[in-house]
Amino acid sequence: MTPTLVQHHPNTASAPAADAGARARDWAEIQERMLVPLYESVYERLEVGPDTRLLGLGCGSGLALLIAAARGARVTGVEADTERVALARERLLPDAAARGGASGGGPEASRRLFAGATAAVCEPSAPAYNLVTAFEPLGCAAGDSEGIASALEGAVPLAERGSPVVIAGWGPPERCATSSVLRVASRLTETLRAPHSGRWRPALRDDLEDVASRAGLKPDGSGRVSCPFGYADMESAVRGLLSTGLFDSAVRATDPAQVEKELTEALHPHLRSDGTVWMSNVFRYLIARTP
Repeated sequence: MTPTLVQHHPNTASAPAADAGARARDWAEIQERMLVPLYESVYERLEVGPDTRLLGLGCGSGLALLIAAARGARVTGVEADTERVALARERLLPDAAARGGASGGGPEASRRLFAGATAAVCEPSAPAYNLVTAFEPLGCAAGDSEGIASALEGAVPLAERGSPVVIAGWGPPERCATSSVLRVASRLTETLRAPHSGRWRPALRDDLEDVASRAGLKPDGSGRVSCPFGYADMESAVRGLLSTGLFDSAVRATDPAQVEKELTEALHPHLRSDGTVWMSNVFRYLIARTP
């Protein structure tokens, strides 16, 4: 198989460098686990196991890959955020990370990670992938589909014909309690006439189908999964949501303190008597097939 370049630009690509490490840690420790029901539902439906060769686009800090690897799958992850991929390496390749290099055998031989906005994810002798996932939810930030559509186009030649490709997205705003909180980013950027790229917008019904069509994929089923966002306290909720990158435009337009203040106010309706924060959400996924 000829090496191919896959590009993916996550929402966190424009994060301030000084905050990148802390944000990535917040993502890994607080926010990433909110999507575990989505990962598990997809893997169960597609019967992910020892025969699966998975390519994860925008793999974050590796939790979805780790779950697939626990089911016996061979996994390869691509992540543009170098801080997140460093945390993924700690999870998936702990021995190699400790040595500062790659593993030469054992379970780690079936786990590969690539950092950078562009990564070569296939060697000439490597078998084709038979599952491609893009779990970073679309339909929440203006222009968020552009990067993943390009990444999917590059991933198609790396997969076997007819392989499933999974694209995830936010459900309808009326079924996602977090939508009211994410509107803070949109309001701040609109008020200050900041650039619209990257700011929140409501999810649209055909977001996932549009991306699949642009990548030359044929839809072959879909599903919805409940993914409530639950936090131990208000501080964790603010840190977790800021780690998504969806508030970056608002931070650039105002300042971190202002964004945190308004985010905290927006979260108050979801604050429980025991101090926890809870928001019910529904996420959607589309299964498409490679030509």
